[in-house]
Amino acid sequence: MTHTHTHGHDHHGEAEILDLDAQVLAEHLTALTGWLPVQAPPRRIVDLGCGTGTGTFALLDRFPEAHITAVDTSAAHLQRLREKACARGAEGRVRTVQADLDAADWPDLGSPDLVWASASMHHMADPDRALKAVHDLLVPGGLFAVVELSGFPRFLPGTAPEDRPGLEERCHEASDRFHAEHVPHRGADWGPKLTGAGFTVEDERSITVDIGTTDGPRREAVGAYALGSLRRLRHSAAGTLAPEDLAALDRLLDTEGPGSLLRRDDLAVRTERTVWAARRTG
Repeated sequence: MTHTHTHGHDHHGEAEILDLDAQVLAEHLTALTGWLPVQAPPRRIVDLGCGTGTGTFALLDRFPEAHITAVDTSAAHLQRLREKACARGAEGRVRTVQADLDAADWPDLGSPDLVWASASMHHMADPDRALKAVHDLLVPGGLFAVVELSGFPRFLPGTAPEDRPGLEERCHEASDRFHAEHVPHRGADWGPKLTGAGFTVEDERSITVDIGTTDGPRREAVGAYALGSLRRLRHSAAGTLAPEDLAALDRLLDTEGPGSLLRRDDLAVRTERTVWAARRTG
């Protein structure tokens, strides 16, 4: 369920953001994996664009008899995932594969009962080709779960910061313009695409996330998550933000300054995630 970002280069603290995403949104991810309409507990799972293992370990928890093949382009992400698997005593249940899924030929990923792709399909150069590849990969009756985000999470109230109210929303608008050019499939409706690839879409579900910072540990994690996410947002929004907005954003991101995000007590995590459950019926 991670976001945003599992397929591609590891920059702007991406691995740390993926880990924080897993920590902060753990209960929502548990709800998604628990909802999956599997016909029987899957034994062989493939996690496409696995990042540092957010989905991998949620699926291992949900399906304790399963073995998972975790696929990503990033060697650093996969190394982090292997370290986590060892720490959990689950190294015997996880196989990592470094692969570029935009390449013409995919590596041998076996014949899974379940394929999971969280925030990774929109990074594909040709997602329709990738969907057909997944269809052919699955055993008949197997399930493909596509999880997508509504974009970067929101963290600040609309009145913040006091000197530039509405700053975060303007940053998102600028980032959306950037991603419309560079990641055109982000925000796609995957239902028709899945049907076009030969799947039967059995169900679709959206989960709205709204997490406040009620206690110390959660407040620290949400603060770190907000800081890392807004740093990444700055990367994609900086080119078109007004100078005054960019300066205000930099004051929020200055962890030593009086206007630091980490000094605020009104942070929250607001986002939405949608999952499509599609079956290979033939």
